[in-house]
Amino acid sequence: MNNIDQVKWIPSWGRERIFNMIRDRGDWCISRQRTWGVPIPIFYCESCGEPVITDETIERVSKLFAEHGSDVWFAREAAELLPPGFKCPHCEAASFRKESDIMDVWFDSGSSHMAVLETRKELRWPSDMYLEGSDQHRGWFNSSLSTAVAVRGTAPYREVLTHGFVVDEQGRKMSKSLGNVVDPLKMTREMGADILRLWVSSADYRNDVSVSNNIIKQSAEAYRKIRNTCRFILGNLYDFNPETDAVAYEKLTELDKWALLKLDKLVRRVSKAFDQYEFHVVFHAIHNFCTLDLSNIYFDILKDKLYCSHSADPERKAAQTVLYELINALVVMLTPILAYTSEEIWSYLKNQGKAESVQLADWPQANDLYINNEIEARMEKILNLREVVTKALEEARSRKVIGHSLGASVSIFGSEEWLTLLQATPQLENIFIVSKVNLGPLEQAPADALALGEVSGIKVAVKAAEGEKCERCWIIDLSVGANTQHPTLCQRCQQVVEKIEV
Repeated sequence: MNNIDQVKWIPSWGRERIFNMIRDRGDWCISRQRTWGVPIPIFYCESCGEPVITDETIERVSKLFAEHGSDVWFAREAAELLPPGFKCPHCEAASFRKESDIMDVWFDSGSSHMAVLETRKELRWPSDMYLEGSDQHRGWFNSSLSTAVAVRGTAPYREVLTHGFVVDEQGRKMSKSLGNVVDPLKMTREMGADILRLWVSSADYRNDVSVSNNIIKQSAEAYRKIRNTCRFILGNLYDFNPETDAVAYEKLTELDKWALLKLDKLVRRVSKAFDQYEFHVVFHAIHNFCTLDLSNIYFDILKDKLYCSHSADPERKAAQTVLYELINALVVMLTPILAYTSEEIWSYLKNQGKAESVQLADWPQANDLYINNEIEARMEKILNLREVVTKALEEARSRKVIGHSLGASVSIFGSEEWLTLLQATPQLENIFIVSKVNLGPLEQAPADALALGEVSGIKVAVKAAEGEKCERCWIIDLSVGANTQHPTLCQRCQQVVEKIEV
């Protein structure tokens, strides 16, 4: 029983399960009456009836099994299986019959740790891990522990990982008669192996796992989100050279530093989850990061800067620096799950001296430089306010005041604390994706200003932005039309275009 506590059981309840199985187990019969299986290598003398099993006979049978497989026991007569000229050690007779029982399958598989680990030079005893279904606490895990402790005095494994079984959406086991079998080969042909692998990673294998065509399709949607996130990053790195364009961390914007902060948290969480075999945590962490932190926030705010700023603009290069770090970390963390997709992504990355395959790349490391509680706290407040502004924009859109959010001018009325924070936050228009942001004290808020959400000390008023729409960036600005050479552009875009034309 002491050896059970020397093993790491994954999940932890496996310890109690096998402890009870071992404690309550009765006698163990090592033979079965079957016409198949691994035979028990015992002979019986036809004259005196005594059983015969010696080092000599075991050595002979062992060599035959190694050369021909255990079926040789059934294919040959006893005389052919015994050493040439062998005689009964009890009566000197030379006629024998074979044992017809086979070895109990659990004793058979339970002794495999010695047969496998000690006969191959590349392996070692004990095993790092045994992995099987939850029924094996009664079977393989159990018998392996008993045989190893009997022979070696210690468990044959350092860790034991247990998984549940695949069932359908209603929790029923797969059955041809029920017609609820999901063929993984068919799924692979239709959707690709990576989507099937992503579904496997998304499920908590510690319990029974439900699968159906609908569930796999949900994994396909998650796959598309992750893949499109990577495509967006790659598409915006087309003119970025990491050797010459990378921007130092100190020169990044606060939003960029926030993105790296989120990435650092992801690296730490995913690395820990892989170490603990919690693959569903890996899936949900990466999927949420791509969907919420990147697509819904960081990318949404960056688009104007990436698409409309001059290619050499320092803030654009800063954003590309972060995108480059994001994709290099994401592609490696995705590799154990999305093997083919990550290899494809890797082939498009510009990285001098990079590994030939992503499978050979170094694992991303946590970076304490990115930990910044002040930035995290400020950005959390700004993003909470962003949700309030978004609700105000939706309300204004329902009243036909605006169409797209870029058609809005937003006035934010806040407490002194809020105004101090907002006045120190650059490019609020980009954060809220509107054409104009005005700030004012809370007491000056007009009667139609809205207090939405759970953010206190804030009211928001929305009206249509004044000016014309810039055909390049879509921002509505009073400067559109002021330049006769570029009458359809705002002042910012006009300056960018002039630089491009030079």
